[in-house]
Amino acid sequence: MRVGLVIYGSLETLSGGYLYDRTLVTYLQQAGDQVSLISLPWQSYPAHLGHNLSPALARKLRNLPVDVLLQDELNHPSLFLLNYRLRRWVDYPLVTIVHHLRSSEQHPSALRPLYRLVERSYLRSVQGFVFNSRTTQAEVARLSGLAAEGVVAYPGGDQFGAGLDEAAILARAGQPGPLRLLFVGNLIERKGLHTLLAALARLPRAEWTLDVVGQADVDRGYAERMVAYVRQQGLVEQVNFWGRLPQTGLRQLWSTSQVLAVPSQYEGFGIVYLEGLGFGLPVIASTAGAAGEIISDGREGFLIAPEDVQALAARVAVLIADRACLADMSLAARRRFAAFPTWRESAARIRAHLLTLV
Repeated sequence: MRVGLVIYGSLETLSGGYLYDRTLVTYLQQAGDQVSLISLPWQSYPAHLGHNLSPALARKLRNLPVDVLLQDELNHPSLFLLNYRLRRWVDYPLVTIVHHLRSSEQHPSALRPLYRLVERSYLRSVQGFVFNSRTTQAEVARLSGLAAEGVVAYPGGDQFGAGLDEAAILARAGQPGPLRLLFVGNLIERKGLHTLLAALARLPRAEWTLDVVGQADVDRGYAERMVAYVRQQGLVEQVNFWGRLPQTGLRQLWSTSQVLAVPSQYEGFGIVYLEGLGFGLPVIASTAGAAGEIISDGREGFLIAPEDVQALAARVAVLIADRACLADMSLAARRRFAAFPTWRESAARIRAHLLTLV
């Protein structure tokens, strides 16, 4: 099978969506398929809209020697009109990989109608879908007005291996001292680090620590505000900013932390949640998006409303005070992880679906 994939920038970009795409490409190549990568430049939203009028891009896509063209839905501004022309020119189907919709995020009210219009047009321009969750599938159906049939292939959580066994998880939960929390995600507003820091600032300093792992250069202004907030609140001794860590360093934090807290404003899936479960970490996430497909509130962690500082502080306080509850949730987290597919199994599911289309 000859497969094309349209992305922005580099396939090595650090995010859950790019990890999904990268893992799929690797699997397809190992299965003997030929994969052609079409990389569009990262630019402003208006510049991306202009890609639809690019004769060079239209010519390149029209002449692609592929059996199916995958498009990361992130690229929808560049393709929302061009795809309609492509469908008249080519025989291969257009299939989009949807991680989450731009219109599901929080944006200035003046821009929301434009974002929804462009994204709706794009979703109606493709002929097939790969969804990372049932929540994402439902959001696509709601926005597009289509049945949005396709394949739901959950991301894997096993890029760090099998995680920890139950004995190690129980021993860690019973360790004395402050509760060790972990945040993993790019330092952007959507990931909710500001909500987490505001909640922790309400709790006694001696009862918790927080390790923050994630790139600070995606939104430098936001990252700088978070560092400044930690200083202003006198939390420098409690909060460690690690930046981007290699897998060995992150695995060490997965193993030694006791709770994963990433209260995002929205997640189409949340690969980081699944990875945390593999290490027996109860997860604190938000009710917006697909986190509820991964954890049950009160069993493997807690779900709070986006931006609800008071509720988040209360949930952390429970885990600080009740280490038996922490241990029970930690074991439940590890067992929940075992119910999800591996990356290889998910990629195989996608490939099998693509073969039905070509």
